[in-house]
Amino acid sequence: MIEERFPGHPYLPYLLVFPSLAVIVIFLIYPFAESVWGSFYITSFFGNKKVFVGLENYIELFRSPDYLQSVVVTLYFSAFVVVVGLAASLGIALLLNQRIGGLGLYQILLVWTYSISPAVAGVIWALLFAPATGLVPWLAGLLVPGYTLNWMTNGPLALFVVSLAATWKMLGYNIVFFLAGLQNIPEELIDAARVDGAGPWLSFRYITLPMLSPTTTFLLFMNMLYAFFQVFGLIDIMTQGGPGDATNVLVYNLYRDAFIHLDSGRANAQSVIIFIVIAIAAMLQLRVATRKAVYAR
Repeated sequence: MIEERFPGHPYLPYLLVFPSLAVIVIFLIYPFAESVWGSFYITSFFGNKKVFVGLENYIELFRSPDYLQSVVVTLYFSAFVVVVGLAASLGIALLLNQRIGGLGLYQILLVWTYSISPAVAGVIWALLFAPATGLVPWLAGLLVPGYTLNWMTNGPLALFVVSLAATWKMLGYNIVFFLAGLQNIPEELIDAARVDGAGPWLSFRYITLPMLSPTTTFLLFMNMLYAFFQVFGLIDIMTQGGPGDATNVLVYNLYRDAFIHLDSGRANAQSVIIFIVIAIAAMLQLRVATRKAVYAR
């Protein structure tokens, strides 16, 4: 087949694909293989000595109360980011899909959050919630005289603020895809539902929501990846995992073990565990969601 499409150049397709494959192997497959291999070893601080310990790093992780606490924190954090983020994004996208004046300006203002880096988002939210000088504590003091909103010493509140900041950071990305999905729904279906007497809620429940299922499936997966892997900068700027490890999610715990405690074997084991969990969750999610997905024809 290849020889027929490229007569006289049978190796040209492989040559064209080679740069992409090389990038994938060098920057993805090889580092992951090194992580898997390194998770079976204990390495000295300077990396000049290695001792094979088998599954000991994994066993120690699941025996560690600190790591199990980090797992619980990550579950709460990711659930908030995914559920609240998708619900809020869908609601905003529904409003943006209406025929109102200045719609383009509103779309730009609501989408720009995704364009900034996690570190910049962390700085913005840290300044907003700074106990002494932040706008939010000042407003809280006006509403409740004598009350001081110090989230830096309150673990549950710190987790809520960080989760809210991470959700806000991803809001623009979700809105763009939900808005595209809404604009792809045939108007004839909505008009037919109105003729049959269906109100806004019934139209949303039985037409809009099912037609958005492919978009929702994609965003569910992307938000889950974001919550597990892409919030390091935000947490490092805002809380550094504190107070009392209340915001110490798995990716930040991995960073601590790798670059602060210099325990590369334990850090490698954590990266492998996160990858396996995400892979299993993605396969289950895609298998269930694709069966129920509704596509426009």
